[in-house]
Parts: sequence; C-alpha cells; structure tokens
Amino acid sequence: MLGGRRHDCPDCSGKSRLGAVGLGFAAGLATAAGLLIGRKTVATASIGKGHPLKHRVLDAAAGALQQKWPLEAMSTYLNGFHMVADDMGRQVEATHFCIHLQHDLHQCVIFDSNRADARLIGIEYIISEDRFRSLPEDEKRLWHSHHYEVKSGVLVAPGIPELAERAYFNDLVTTYGKTFHTWQIDRDDFPYGIPQLMMGFTQDGQADEEMIAARDRRLGISTAKRRRQRETIPMPGVAPGANGWESGRAVQTRLEEVEFKR
Repeated sequence: MLGGRRHDCPDCSGKSRLGAVGLGFAAGLATAAGLLIGRKTVATASIGKGHPLKHRVLDAAAGALQQKWPLEAMSTYLNGFHMVADDMGRQVEATHFCIHLQHDLHQCVIFDSNRADARLIGIEYIISEDRFRSLPEDEKRLWHSHHYEVKSGVLVAPGIPELAERAYFNDLVTTYGKTFHTWQIDRDDFPYGIPQLMMGFTQDGQADEEMIAARDRRLGISTAKRRRQRETIPMPGVAPGANGWESGRAVQTRLEEVEFKR
C-alpha cells in the first residue's frame, strides 16, 4: 500500500488503537508544520470553509502525508475554451492539466480555474493525427481538431517561455481531442445531469471575444500576441471526420432507460 504500512497484530488490538492515536497525533503535528510553511499554506487556505473541524483536519493530513502519483504526473497546464457540441452559444473556459501518457496520447483533467478551490468539470483525451485517422467513422464524430485553437492563440500554456510554448504547440497543432464536461457550469452551481460532449472552435468569429479578453486580463497574457508568435507554425489540414458539427448536425449524450442485465 502506497504511503504507509499494514500492521497485523491479532493479540494486541488495544495497543494497535493506542498506536493509531499516537500516529494520528504525530500526523497532526506533521500536517500543522506542512501547513505553516510552503505553498500549500496559500493554496489550501480557502478550502473546506464551513466543514466540521474533523473533516478539515483529515483533509489536511491526507494532503500532507499521501502521495497522489497520477496528479503529480500532470505536468502540463493549458487554458482554452470549449463549446457544447450541439450549441455554439454555450461556451466555457477550460483549465487543463495533462500528462503525455503515450507517444500518441495525452490525458487531461479539466477545471474551471487554476485556483485551489477550482471545480472539476471534465476530461479530455488528445491523440495524434495518425491515431485519429485509424478510428472508426462513428468514433471520429466525437473528436475535434486543435489546428485553429493553436494557430489563433486561444489555447495557451500560461507561464511557459514563448519559445518553449511555441515548440509545444508546434506538435499539438496536428492533434485531436475528445472532451466531455461533467459539470455544466454555465447553467448550474452543482454537477447535475449527464456528461456533455464538447467541441473546439475552428475559425474566427466563433469564440466569445469578451470571455477571451477576460481570461487574458486575469492571466496577464495576450491572445493576439500569441497568434502573431505562432504564424510560423504550419497550418495542418483537418482529417476527414473531425469537427462533425460543422456539417450542421451534431452528436450529443442523452439519458436512456434500459433493461437491467443479471
């Protein structure tokens, strides 16, 4: 078991409980020290307000003592915008944290911000053009291209030096993404309903300029400058089957009642 040892002692249950109390006290001290110094103090300051003290202590202890390997492997931070696959008027900002899992596959978790209290709103898988072209035709309808998001400067990697970011997007411009949002934050303050298929933008005039401007001000970046800097990135052709909504017809998830299989 990661992060600890298992203790089996059938004849000393009382001692085990006392040991657990002692370990819990030690964990509490370690947690307190961890919260008083380092970045976690600031990052978690607003988390758990209104929760019982017991829950806040347990959450803090877990944060200080447990290692979360999949989360720690999320090395890339991207910010962009998605639209609901069957409604361009429903657009949301999407903060991605991604890992390059295989040579032709990234996987990302998506939040509504890069704050400690951010809401988890979805997931995205990103694949290479070769992998996309090998997909069944029905599967391709779930995927969108990244060519415009990259070339337009709408998709950004905040905090990365310009040369490094351009090199990264030089590879990402030819990729394809499949995205589902599990929380419709443009409508509800709670994750009601079923996941919705999302899409990316493919040309000027589609993305909400006010939302982009607000993002730029908040992150201290310039989408227009990013666009100019990426002019030397070659514009790829889009593989047939992607961005299916451009045909005027879209696919979307729905809830359906079915027979239970025993």
